[in-house]
Amino acid sequence: MTASTTAPAEAQNTDAPASAHIDPAAQVAAAGFVPVQTRSERPHSFDPADFGAPTGREVNWKHTPVANFGGLFTDEQGDEDAVTYGLGAAEAFLEPSADEKGPYGEFFRPEDLPSALAWKHSPRGLHIQIPAEAELDEPIIVPVEGKGADKRAFGQILIEALPHSRGTIVLAHSGSAQYAQNVEIIVRDGAKLTVVSLQRWEDDAVHASAHQATVGADATLRHFVISFGGGVVRVNPSVELTGAGSEGYLYGLSYADAGQHLESQVYLHHKGPHTKGDVLYKGALQGEGAHSVWIGDVLIGADATGTDSYEANRNLVLTEGARADSIPNLEIETGDILGAGHASATGRFDDEQLFYLQARGITEEEARRLVVLGFLTDIVQRLGIPTLETELLAAIETELAEVSA
Repeated sequence: MTASTTAPAEAQNTDAPASAHIDPAAQVAAAGFVPVQTRSERPHSFDPADFGAPTGREVNWKHTPVANFGGLFTDEQGDEDAVTYGLGAAEAFLEPSADEKGPYGEFFRPEDLPSALAWKHSPRGLHIQIPAEAELDEPIIVPVEGKGADKRAFGQILIEALPHSRGTIVLAHSGSAQYAQNVEIIVRDGAKLTVVSLQRWEDDAVHASAHQATVGADATLRHFVISFGGGVVRVNPSVELTGAGSEGYLYGLSYADAGQHLESQVYLHHKGPHTKGDVLYKGALQGEGAHSVWIGDVLIGADATGTDSYEANRNLVLTEGARADSIPNLEIETGDILGAGHASATGRFDDEQLFYLQARGITEEEARRLVVLGFLTDIVQRLGIPTLETELLAAIETELAEVSA
């Protein structure tokens, strides 16, 4: 990968003022204006200097342990080989990257400091392209391995599905590192793409990732964020349904243990007419200090007539000392829609379900196991990747064994 301090000409941000800041809250006292409240209003910039170092008071950082991000707020080149990419079969779909002029930055715009730093220090990373009309029967697995918690890395990945193609890309994160990552996703007209971001880091890893996607006419994106490992994991997907008839399905699954912080701030923007969106994130938490954060924002734009959209977040708290923050938001700028809604629920085991199972001779421990599996398997089964589904179900079983130990 090569490094550059400037974005390509076609990607330069011309909308944000030179003094743009991700959240003007810190300037309110001096300037006297209202800070940014909605996701659609947030400024963006390729220049890290336009973002102040987060303090934890900003609207997009107030649920995040910013003290744990340390090196990912520092404007210095990352450590060489701190993160490696085991490409394997993916090499057949790699496009030139080192001196490529496009389409990096065609859609992507950094919204926070780690993302801007990743753009600056790793503007040309992997470019995985599925050829037009191609239909891939097997997923492309891209292992991303960290080489140590004391190492700092920046990464940029571009995933592009050309017109009327079909395929699945899995970004499989493991090992340990301090890793700021940008993932730009472009789904051209008529294409059907599935992207899975799998976080199975070691307990001391810190991962801040911004996924931004644009979906063309009659195209479909299925996007999964699955987080099991890592000390602090913050994967924020932003999807714009640009073309008429485009569809976006955003799914998430997390299992937070003691001391873990797993976070996703999800943004779905219905921009074109007759678009369809579905957002469903589920999480389980166990252990002292286990913390999950889900913030869901859906914007139905003024031109997004005929839209059908729904978002939901469900959390199951398994032990004392665990906490789930869940904040759904919905903006609608047109009355000509098919439907829109949002929901959020966080709670403990359903006593009626447990009673039902125990009344049929199932032990309480086994009943709890079945309830959790039933709750989380819904997301796992939507993957459509048998080997990965088996792996995740086994991981859930391992987590449950620890709770009952």
